[in-house]
Amino acid sequence: MDHSATTPVAPEVLDAMVPYFNIKYGNASSLHSFGREAREALEESRVTVAGVLKAKPDEIIFTSGGTESDNLAIKGIAHRYQDKGKHIITTSIEHPAVLEVCRALTKAGFQVTYLPVNKEGLVELSSLESAIRDDTILISVMHANNEIGTIQPIDEIGKLAKEKDIFFHTDAVQSVGKIPTDVDKMGVDLLSLSAHKLYGPKGIGALYVRTGTRLQNIIQGGGHEKNLRSGTENVPGAVGLATAAKMAAESIDDEAKRLTRLRDWLAKAILDNIKEAWINGSMEKRLPGNLNFSFRYVEGESLLLFLDSKGIAASTGSACSSKKLEPSHVLRSLGLKPEECHGSLRIAMGRSNNQGQVEYVANAIQEAVARFRAMSPLGQK
Repeated sequence: MDHSATTPVAPEVLDAMVPYFNIKYGNASSLHSFGREAREALEESRVTVAGVLKAKPDEIIFTSGGTESDNLAIKGIAHRYQDKGKHIITTSIEHPAVLEVCRALTKAGFQVTYLPVNKEGLVELSSLESAIRDDTILISVMHANNEIGTIQPIDEIGKLAKEKDIFFHTDAVQSVGKIPTDVDKMGVDLLSLSAHKLYGPKGIGALYVRTGTRLQNIIQGGGHEKNLRSGTENVPGAVGLATAAKMAAESIDDEAKRLTRLRDWLAKAILDNIKEAWINGSMEKRLPGNLNFSFRYVEGESLLLFLDSKGIAASTGSACSSKKLEPSHVLRSLGLKPEECHGSLRIAMGRSNNQGQVEYVANAIQEAVARFRAMSPLGQK
């Protein structure tokens, strides 16, 4: 129940990768037959990933994952176009891979506007429009939030960015493979994705860079990946990413419908049977398998440990910050009090989950909440 943190590598993905570890192991930059074989696999993978995004193959840059893709997109635009302006717009609920990059850029003289979100976790277009300045060079808004699953109005933001001649980046790490991602329809110039969120391997991702968008590289070296990401290419990883992305795209509609049914059943089961509980984020504009609950008078860490003892993996927030004691910045942005943030639970379902498991989880959550509220003086009122 924690597929937003990571997913298991699909057997088909692993099978496709194995030969490139020990048989077709050539360096894709070598001129001999082993190298040419690796290069062919790398470029075929690029074609496949591009097809999933409705992009061109030469617009795909392979990276080590979503964090590197976000860094390359934001720093790459900032440093390449700083003569045009030093203002960046993002949101208050972005992943740390975006927020920390923006904070670092402020130390280099850039200015960043962090847009608020409404109580459902959505960016208001009017708020975005009013934040645009003459020196704004980049807008970065995530496609779907990793904690609350909220899907942002990316198409509308893309239109606005194009009208204002501002580069537009989206962190689509949580959305690629779960909901359609058409870069032209979305109007994005840059899009980040990661393989391990869609049943591919860890350590490989990609950045879509629209033709005509020029970036300053952040890793110097031998000039790999159009001189944007130097370093010997991870051919097994690229093959794994491509295979996983293709599989996800082929089943995206049916899987989304299945997960939506499970999600809505679990939401109703919890809200019908547990008082003073609610769901964080929009139910209408939400990833199919995501639910984020808050329970009054319950501490999230205790809830997680109880569920873990029942064989259930879940989260109190994003996996990258689940060990931190601070309240989730995403939930705080929705207006929740610190104690309400600490009583949160994220459920993220995936391919392996079924109705029986969802019913088991619903019963376990009810048992846990009842037990911990009985121990709390506030919960007994």
